[in-house]
Amino acid sequence: MKKRNKLFSILTMIALPSLASANSAALWESSTLSKVIESNELRVCFEAGYMPFEMKAKNGSYMGFDIDIAKELAKSMGVKHVPVNTAWDGIIPALLTNKCDILIGGMTVTSQRNLKVNFADPYIVVGQSLLIKPSLKGVVTSYADLNDPKYVIAAKLGTSGEIAAKKLIGKATIRLFESEAEGALEVANGNADALVYDFPSNAIFSSQNKDRVIHLDKPFTYEPLGWAIRKGDPDFLNYLNNFLRQIKGDGRYMEMYKKWFANDAWLKKVQ
Repeated sequence: MKKRNKLFSILTMIALPSLASANSAALWESSTLSKVIESNELRVCFEAGYMPFEMKAKNGSYMGFDIDIAKELAKSMGVKHVPVNTAWDGIIPALLTNKCDILIGGMTVTSQRNLKVNFADPYIVVGQSLLIKPSLKGVVTSYADLNDPKYVIAAKLGTSGEIAAKKLIGKATIRLFESEAEGALEVANGNADALVYDFPSNAIFSSQNKDRVIHLDKPFTYEPLGWAIRKGDPDFLNYLNNFLRQIKGDGRYMEMYKKWFANDAWLKKVQ
């Protein structure tokens, strides 16, 4: 009996690496990453219209921060980038039914969406940020510095900016406007000390009005965006997270970030 047990243990030790290798091969063959390389194209879902992430250019092509990242991702795989413009209400179903390989389209990571798809690590946070008067440079370095009755804070009525302003800097004098443009102009004209609004909108306005406002571009509420893929694909998820770390480490991410968030040269190309 002892000899049989010993023989069984030896056979198991021999078989286990083979089984592990077979399982790894099966996982790789079923991975989207493997299929993308085999097809020589990366199909990317998004909905054009969310500036400056994805927009339609006057020449009919697509442009934006997400588009550039998607192109860089396809380049890293050695495959063709294929944009798939998709209506927002059908964008997750499009991914799940294999109409695209990945969703890179300004999608906020939420627990509800995470039940349907997996997200790579957040690649940008687009919570609330601040536009401040140039005279407050160095005086106001975060939202906490504005929590004083002497400051007038602009916010758009009925938005998360209004909620954040009232919750986090409630001691300030808060003035509400029908549009973010009105609030931003109040700051630019010196009638308000700061505007609390979405990071992308503030970035665009500040790039157009560099001498009139300062953008404190570190969001102070947490609204992370992530790339979505189908569930059960650890190889693809691992690749995406490593790709993100690499482009952030070698400077490519910052180059793309500055191109879309630090200037407005691209606006004249938008359809």
